[in-house]
Amino acid sequence: MEIHRARFVPYPPSAINALAFSYSHSKEFVGKGVRNLRLAIGRANGNIEIWNPNNGTWVHESTLSGGKDRSVEGLAWTQEPDEEDENGYVTDGRLRLFSIGYSSTVTEWDLATGLPLRHSSGNHSEVWSLAAQPKWKKNSKSREGDFRGQNLVAGCADGTLALLSTADDDLRFSRFLTRPTARKARVLSVVWQNRDVVVAGFADSAIRVFDARNGALLRNITLGAPSLGGPREILVWTVKCLNNGDIVAGDSTGEVRFYDGKNFSQMQRISAHEADVLDIAVSKDGDTIFSGGMDKRTVAYTLSNSHHGNRKWAKIAHRRYHDHDVKTMATFESRSMSVMVSGGLDTHPIIVPIREFDTEHSRTLPALPQSPPVISAPRARLLVSWWDREVRIWRVKKRDVSSETPKLVARLALKGEENINSASISEDGSLLAVSTSAGAKVFQLSSRKAQNERGLRVRKLGTPPLAEGTGARLVQLSPNGKWLAMVTHENEICLARLAMDEEDGRWKLVPRVVELHRLHNKVDYQNSLNGHWGSYDRTITRIAMTNDVLVVSDISGCIDSWVVEGNEDMTAPEVDWPETDGAGNASSDDEDDGDEDESRPVVFYGQHWIRNPAGHLLPKLDSSALVLSFRPSDNAESQANGNPAVHPTRSNPHANSHKLPSGDRRLLVVTAQHQIYEFDVLQGRLTDWSRRNPASEFPSEFRGVRDRTMGCLWDVHDERRQRLWLYGSNWVFMFDLAADLCARPAAEVADGATNDDAETPMKKRKRGLEEDPLRKKTSGAGSKMPARELEGAGRKYRKITGADASSWVSVDKARSSPATAADGEAEDEAEQQQDDSTTTALAALRRGVSETNGDEVDDAAQNGPQRRTHWHTFKYRPILGLVAISHPDDRADADADKTGAGGKAADAPASAPLPLEVVLVERPSWDLDLPPKFVGVHER
Repeated sequence: MEIHRARFVPYPPSAINALAFSYSHSKEFVGKGVRNLRLAIGRANGNIEIWNPNNGTWVHESTLSGGKDRSVEGLAWTQEPDEEDENGYVTDGRLRLFSIGYSSTVTEWDLATGLPLRHSSGNHSEVWSLAAQPKWKKNSKSREGDFRGQNLVAGCADGTLALLSTADDDLRFSRFLTRPTARKARVLSVVWQNRDVVVAGFADSAIRVFDARNGALLRNITLGAPSLGGPREILVWTVKCLNNGDIVAGDSTGEVRFYDGKNFSQMQRISAHEADVLDIAVSKDGDTIFSGGMDKRTVAYTLSNSHHGNRKWAKIAHRRYHDHDVKTMATFESRSMSVMVSGGLDTHPIIVPIREFDTEHSRTLPALPQSPPVISAPRARLLVSWWDREVRIWRVKKRDVSSETPKLVARLALKGEENINSASISEDGSLLAVSTSAGAKVFQLSSRKAQNERGLRVRKLGTPPLAEGTGARLVQLSPNGKWLAMVTHENEICLARLAMDEEDGRWKLVPRVVELHRLHNKVDYQNSLNGHWGSYDRTITRIAMTNDVLVVSDISGCIDSWVVEGNEDMTAPEVDWPETDGAGNASSDDEDDGDEDESRPVVFYGQHWIRNPAGHLLPKLDSSALVLSFRPSDNAESQANGNPAVHPTRSNPHANSHKLPSGDRRLLVVTAQHQIYEFDVLQGRLTDWSRRNPASEFPSEFRGVRDRTMGCLWDVHDERRQRLWLYGSNWVFMFDLAADLCARPAAEVADGATNDDAETPMKKRKRGLEEDPLRKKTSGAGSKMPARELEGAGRKYRKITGADASSWVSVDKARSSPATAADGEAEDEAEQQQDDSTTTALAALRRGVSETNGDEVDDAAQNGPQRRTHWHTFKYRPILGLVAISHPDDRADADADKTGAGGKAADAPASAPLPLEVVLVERPSWDLDLPPKFVGVHER
């Protein structure tokens, strides 16, 4: 494989401005509520990413697209009260997500559609902070008829605190808690101490406490005079409340202050930052606090009780997980997870353990999107990328023809304010489809006639006739460009037909869109994300298409498929459907004829789409699909007599052919749990290769990788060359599908083993990364630290009971559980395993084995039975996308031309094609255009 390593694609990741978990701890939900846990990440470009922690897997499920000059500056989750019916069955209340950003509007989002659901804007200025009321709890103080929902409080730039009501499944202004004063100090932060008291941090060196029931000012806490030579006012950037009501505040002086929750007096202050403290995160029990600031530090504090019973906070550690300002933090704790997530200007979410802060590593999530914003047209050697509202197209030259760098041949700036959701290009590069929340657009790309003009001519074909005001979440063009599939925000699948006029060589859109219906696979559970208001788990996230098969998958793991029925006939009417009256109903003399007309399909040039007859046989996946891709195959069929279509007659005016596609349509699926399956879509079953190679047979390096799969590409030439390339944000894997992953090497078979034994999986296997004791029972962040990396005193002590009796005892778990000798043995085993892996790597280097060159796997794959079935590398990072820039047919034709021309190539076998050319786009963090960062006194 020949790699064009590209860094010229300008994709600017956006800063993280807000983080919010749907729940802060596990006591807020019961039963199957863990399925509701989501993390919302608000970015500076207006997008909101929804992540599923999934017990430490961390999968990026969907993105709520923003728009021009929109920034998410705050996020808040609320949950409607649970409902109980006559039979005592309790229905979980609905989860609702709200956001703010540089405007006077608070927006509620519909998670099922990914669109704004409603807005609330009052007679106040820009909203700077937002907080949700704590959940209602049944106690002695609660009265019958009290509001059991969660209201919102918004802090504004003019000093106003506005109370917003969420009652009756609505969002509306309720009343003001405080009106602007003469100074008009901004409300930089706000939090609820309990359901009746609001604490707000202002920009005038004050923290004010209000009664939410009547708006009375309970206390005005001043922070004192600033330091000499500093600003006149102290900015209270963040304020949080502990379980016992105590208040914690971080300000622009770099100090963290603690106040008593009853008399509001200052108890303690700690100067732990060299610059502003921007956010604070609090653990569930209130004994651990994290603070982040402009000095890039993340500081941890713990509560200790002195001998006199006084509660004192102490700084225990500070670390630099980020390369720039730490702007926001959020925490979640349960029995299996205990994590703090932080984000800032460096665009990377960081997962930090809470309970195991000093014994586990942190983890960095990818800043680049899970669905790569990079596609290609291999036959035209075009590379397409998009971000926000802009699309750029490059042409990549062949290396053996020219040493030119890729040229920018087209640039599209879409009208409107909505960001781009999806884009697709045909295989020959003649058609480009782009979708936003406002609609979908189709463009024709053609070369300019002038020789001195290298750019592409872009002509807009129009907008497919979707419902008015309805945009598209996903778009996908068939490889030949004749079909355009669109998935709306309401999860409706629509198909449009495109045709080319042979006289002028222009494409056109057929003015008719047909809707495809999914199987009625209802979600078998009800929770706060799925109910009568909509089903979030039925949201379509992936789509794949060939010239005659369409497949989609949703978050729940269901797969739906459709196929083309009939043969194409360009002499037939471009569209044929039942006649309708003005109301859109089929006209007929009686009801029976009307039902027959309504069930009659819409035919385009003699072809129409139907549900896959074997589609119901495809199983539901264990988790959502991250990759859907068809293995390339030659399924072209010759049309008998040149015109095999069925033409209408007088007795049958709507005649259509019922011929289904033949051959194999092998669909590769990679799930969020990194399970790899290959289905024969037309047969509704697993392929033979997938049956022989279950997930347990994949190499341990792949099963142990943490970052999820982003995409794939194929290197297929014949039955002997069937290679699959998978990639994530920092890894690339190759699997040879022409061989079994579990087959024994030929050397073992030659030593006396039979062929039957060679086909049987080996019973004893080396322990994989997923079985590494350092990765077992973690808190949801990184792996456990080896003993040699732990800070502080040693984790073992010597116990002497006699003159010569001595033993080493591990004390790793002394704080949470009694130490046992087994813990020490597991630790020693983990260290020994790491030492063995290091020794193996050094031995491989001594033998000359390297994993940094993709050409080596090409050579190894052609050595007959000795070829390697898989290969991987981690040298490319972070990866924005990996796409093919050459087509197998073009490579075979070029190789045939060289063979016929004589020379060295004439001696090569005719079946060996040229190497696959790909473009690997990287976006290193040091190449980001970030504002200047704070430089401390101890830094250069």
